[in-house]
Amino acid sequence: MALIVQKFGGSSVADAEKIRNVARIITDTYQQGNRVVAVLSAQGDTTDDLIEKAAEINPNASKRELDMLLSTGEQISCALCAMAIEGMGFPVVSLTGWQAGFRTNSGYGNARIKRVQAERIRAELDKRRIVIVTGFQGLNRFDDITTLGRGGSDTSAVAIAASLGADLCQIFTDVDGVYTADPRLVPTAHKLDEITYDEMLELATLGAQVLHNRSVEMAKRYGVNLEVLSSFSGKPGTKVKEVVKTMEKSHISGVAKDKNIARLALVGLENTPGIAYKIFSLLAKNNVNVDIILQSIGRSDTKDISFTVAKGDMELAQKLLEENRERIHFDHIDVSDNIAKVSIVGAGMVNNPGVAAAMFEALFSAGININMISTSEIKVSVLVHISEADRAVQVIHDRFYDEFNGAQ
Repeated sequence: MALIVQKFGGSSVADAEKIRNVARIITDTYQQGNRVVAVLSAQGDTTDDLIEKAAEINPNASKRELDMLLSTGEQISCALCAMAIEGMGFPVVSLTGWQAGFRTNSGYGNARIKRVQAERIRAELDKRRIVIVTGFQGLNRFDDITTLGRGGSDTSAVAIAASLGADLCQIFTDVDGVYTADPRLVPTAHKLDEITYDEMLELATLGAQVLHNRSVEMAKRYGVNLEVLSSFSGKPGTKVKEVVKTMEKSHISGVAKDKNIARLALVGLENTPGIAYKIFSLLAKNNVNVDIILQSIGRSDTKDISFTVAKGDMELAQKLLEENRERIHFDHIDVSDNIAKVSIVGAGMVNNPGVAAAMFEALFSAGININMISTSEIKVSVLVHISEADRAVQVIHDRFYDEFNGAQ
């Protein structure tokens, strides 16, 4: 008898018929002799609708009260799904995140899970009940409700699987698995049978929206057996694991894009030790995450530093730097939010020097200009104009999957 954790996203529970479909998937798994914990997101666009309602009442509502409001979306979908399962004649109980034992820090709106005290879940499983848990939420040390940020239900499911030592954690979504690119954008994209944790983490961080990056990070840390699959097709999905059969090959696992970024350039910085520390420690203290960083060689005892942040952090980053102009010493800031990051990810890329060159050639042949470049052992990212992002993904995908994969 296996213990299986199943997570269902908002599109999977968007209406009554889809909730009944989810109930059938859960009960089919249960009838096969498994113990089942299901983690549900809010229905469809419920979270966005709740944010709009909050803005109508108070555009400057505190993050604590927003979390209090947003947590209700998952409670609705879980209660409705439990009712559907009850109606089918199966033993079931729905639990909120705090009833399920989720304890978090106090980062309202983007809290981090500290631990899952899963005694209640275990007790319900011992009674042979199906357990339905609200994703995306927990309780902090003040007994206030917190939410985990967009995509947080994935992380909730993996955290439960890790705490319970589950045999499998299935992430059900509206696609069949992890694709080599967004199939809505690239018709020739194909589904991967398996992918490494590291590759999946990079893709999730770089803009692929199949899995929450924090959930992949947690799955890798605790060795959770992950599978991404569709709640509609019934087809096998993509396994996310430590080692895959293609690990030693020159294999490009996917192409991703992220349009939610902005670039800041500090021009005319004093060319003295410690400048980079002053800049990035200031941003870090204010919870602004920095991604690609480029420093010029310098001229006339000055240098320039460019870096990217999430688009939502652009104004805060600019404000912080302007307020500290006298301490950091720079001429001016150039800010741009009309850029996008396009990336390729693949294990073993470090041993194939032709990968980056092939990517750059594909962009050159398409007349797409590169603004900045960042590399690691398993990824190459470039910044392009936002209007060129979709075409860049297409030409890069065509190049690698026509040539590299065809040669393997």
